[in-house]
Amino acid sequence: MQVVLYSFRRCPYAMRARMALHVAQIQFEHREIELKAKPQHLLAISPKGTVPVLWIKEDGRELVVDQSLDIMKWSLDKYDPENWIHHSQEIKDQMFGLIEKNDLLFKPELDRYKYPHRFGLSDALPNRSAGLLFLEELEMHLKRNDFLLGSQISMADVAIMPFVRQFARVDWPWFESLPLERLRAWLVAFERSDLFTSIMARPALWNESPNTH
Repeated sequence: MQVVLYSFRRCPYAMRARMALHVAQIQFEHREIELKAKPQHLLAISPKGTVPVLWIKEDGRELVVDQSLDIMKWSLDKYDPENWIHHSQEIKDQMFGLIEKNDLLFKPELDRYKYPHRFGLSDALPNRSAGLLFLEELEMHLKRNDFLLGSQISMADVAIMPFVRQFARVDWPWFESLPLERLRAWLVAFERSDLFTSIMARPALWNESPNTH
């Protein structure tokens, strides 16, 4: 089986996909690209041209997985040694509900807070305040447990952490001043973990050639 991941290092969607592949112990070729120079092979298998994209070739058949959560699910269905996804239906419902809030509600506020000029905004503080509501919800979860949904890490922690990290790093002194002690500790522990540091090692940019597909 040949497994290729097209990725962009600073993309939070790509980060969570890489962490799932790593914990599932799936050997893959990591093709780190520049978004302004997307390879033809990437565009051929996924015309929308966003990353991450996972390309699997096995027994003459090809599979393309071009959503980060689907890459996580595909990986953890193969091997889930830490039970990130294998929980009761009740916990799964909570897990995917929290991830959906992150992706559909928090991420748009994060984008506008971090890149207000892209959206024609002169003041990003309302978006920062809106994003803070989600962080406060996460803090409440972490006051009850070491991780978002219990005493063990789950897919929710891994899927959400890169976005919290990006939000926090826009203005770390402000983030550090907030009464979110459990959330900060959770984030810092993630950033220092072997899981995260291993996937953040920067590979050389991948250059497409006719013989690499």
